[in-house]
Amino acid sequence: MQGYVELHGHRGARGLRPENTLPGLAFALELGVDALEFDVAMSADGQLVLTHDLLVSPVTSADTGMAHPGDEMFPYVGKPIISLTLPQLRTLDVGVRLPQRPDDRFAMTQVPLPDTRMPTLGAVLGLIGALGADKVRLNVELKSDPTRPELSADPVRFTELVAKELDRHDRLSRAALLSFDWRILEAARPLVDQRYALVERATMSPAWMNGVRLDEIGGDLAAAADIAGATTLSPDHTLIDEALMESASRRGLPVVAWTVNEPEDASRLVDMGVAGIVTDYPDRMRRLWKARGLALPEPVSPLRPVGA
Repeated sequence: MQGYVELHGHRGARGLRPENTLPGLAFALELGVDALEFDVAMSADGQLVLTHDLLVSPVTSADTGMAHPGDEMFPYVGKPIISLTLPQLRTLDVGVRLPQRPDDRFAMTQVPLPDTRMPTLGAVLGLIGALGADKVRLNVELKSDPTRPELSADPVRFTELVAKELDRHDRLSRAALLSFDWRILEAARPLVDQRYALVERATMSPAWMNGVRLDEIGGDLAAAADIAGATTLSPDHTLIDEALMESASRRGLPVVAWTVNEPEDASRLVDMGVAGIVTDYPDRMRRLWKARGLALPEPVSPLRPVGA
């Protein structure tokens, strides 16, 4: 077992607060995480906004009104993020989960925060600075689908804009860029030291893996990530087995597992030697870390009004 295993807050703390929002990210920091993971996409006017989906999700977003009278793009829910401007996206309420299925577990555990708006990457970095969360790494996932170019920004321009914004806030050296679209990893090589190759079964193809063919390298995901220029392999936790861990170790690639919400799954993965666990429930994992005697990341003190 490793001496230190990182705890990563997924989309902030998705199981506890609305995902990819300022209050959700702040809550994860207050609980205490080593890395804060969140998703970024590009708007029609070239703004970097936090959203997991390339189409405005009816689960995490609700229309509240038009950005301007007679807006022909309204309603915005269901429209491509890249087709909407920041003023249009900022009308959306992203603070209340609207489950489409009765078994949506996050709707049962997530505290709603009505009238929360979709933040920009700049706003997030400003919050991080205001909280003084200098020790926390920012794991910025760039949302891009190489099989749906009409929904995705140019990967090189997108990556450069994200890196430029991180650098403007003096966060580039304390950030990692993540993507399922491994073209992003190639674009990120000269820009950032830490690059995570995300992978799940649905993206194990040359289209997603920047031309890497698994059938030509014996199905070895760690070898594929190494070829693509990743510094960390981050697979769906169901893909992790001893063979993958051994291959990653030979290549010096840490393995970070996502998304792990059950302590027994996390415990098994820790025993296998993963470098980090990505979770929607940092509170559960902190209890597990304590029970196992693992080092816990320090909580970040919340902002409070003067005199409160």
